[in-house]
Amino acid sequence: MIVGIHEVYGRVYHEIGFDKVISNPKRKPAAVKNLFHVVMGRIANPKSKMATVMDLSENFGVELSLPSVYRMMDQIDEKVISNIQQRAYRTACGLFKRKIHVVFYDCTTLYFESFTEDELKENGYSKDMKFNQPQVLLALLVTEHGLPIGYEVFPGSQYEGHTLEKAVKKIEDDYRISDIVFVADSALLSDDNLKLLERLGKRYIVGARLKSMSKKYQEKIIDKTDYRILTKPDDENEYSIKEMLVNNRRLIVSYNEKNAKKDAHDREKSIERLISKLRKKNTNPAKLISNFGYKKFLQVKGNATVEINQEKIEREKLWDGIHGIITNHPNLTPEQIIRQYHGLWQVEQCFRLSKHDLKIRPVFHWTPPRIKAHIAICFMALTCTRYLHYRIKTQHTTLSEQQIRQKLLSAQISILKHQQSRILYGVPSSINPDVKKIYHLMGMKISDVPFRIN
Repeated sequence: MIVGIHEVYGRVYHEIGFDKVISNPKRKPAAVKNLFHVVMGRIANPKSKMATVMDLSENFGVELSLPSVYRMMDQIDEKVISNIQQRAYRTACGLFKRKIHVVFYDCTTLYFESFTEDELKENGYSKDMKFNQPQVLLALLVTEHGLPIGYEVFPGSQYEGHTLEKAVKKIEDDYRISDIVFVADSALLSDDNLKLLERLGKRYIVGARLKSMSKKYQEKIIDKTDYRILTKPDDENEYSIKEMLVNNRRLIVSYNEKNAKKDAHDREKSIERLISKLRKKNTNPAKLISNFGYKKFLQVKGNATVEINQEKIEREKLWDGIHGIITNHPNLTPEQIIRQYHGLWQVEQCFRLSKHDLKIRPVFHWTPPRIKAHIAICFMALTCTRYLHYRIKTQHTTLSEQQIRQKLLSAQISILKHQQSRILYGVPSSINPDVKKIYHLMGMKISDVPFRIN
């Protein structure tokens, strides 16, 4: 029987206060129990709810009924979801003994194994390339240390650039934060969004769409004669930068040689694939032109002749290694702005964990309440994994979320019953040194000798 997941992540779960998110928990012990075990099952071995019930029984010694799990999910209403996010936020604040002042914000899509739309599940632009399947849009708020503090679920057809106003309102109303810096990628960059943040008195650091700017600014950007070399940020190679004002906003443009080499390599590979496709006699030119990755390097001659546009390729080379950031923050240095923007990987890491490790998608529930309950359960699992990872990392132990999970899955006991006395004994498996360290860092003890079970 596996005990490491429930013991260690169970401690985290209770420290965050997730055991108290259901209203009147003492009156609903079955729902409280089911929610706890389903979240532990999501962390340990994410599967469908039916498969989770079977896995908990076979490997964790936990007996749940599938109907009771669904009844628990039906109790995860908007109030419970708000309680979950409030607990996550307060836990993050408690770790740093202060309010959160920098928030990373991003969106992703979650698709369904279904082709039927409703008021929540809608077809839209899919980041998983599932354009013919309904989806929902998930917006996530993460601290600069990678701890999730909140989220919103939008209909699948929602344009992510139009989700920002609700995120600002959540931070102001739910978390009572007014002094905040939003960090987001270029998908959130629209003049309307920036004006919204400015009108609300918010600071922002947002990726810039340099090639969409006027030709006057583009020529200044690709002219590297007045770039200055930055001292190396903590986790990056050497950068050269320049700063300019664009519509009374600060534009920080950076050039990195390592990124330039990568851009050149990626483009060369794309051109090689393009040439290979052009040489095939049965290739339909229309398909090449409609392909986003290829069309910028193509030009059409006559009615059906498609050629590579060498002039476009040479122009593209001028942008290799160049990246831009727009901000209205008056006090941060360019180095600080770049470092804050690079922290967006924390959100990407959360999405990767949610999608791949916790398997938040595809979603197998169909009604909006069940869909929202499923996402809430996954958010709780994500918060527990990120919280434990942060706790362990700050103790100078380098273990990824995946490694922590695997180590704790190895913490097992065998249960033996004495035939005459009928007394139960637990016999621990061989304990990995990292498991002992994890338990120690959480202030817990793990037995490596047989013990009597009361």
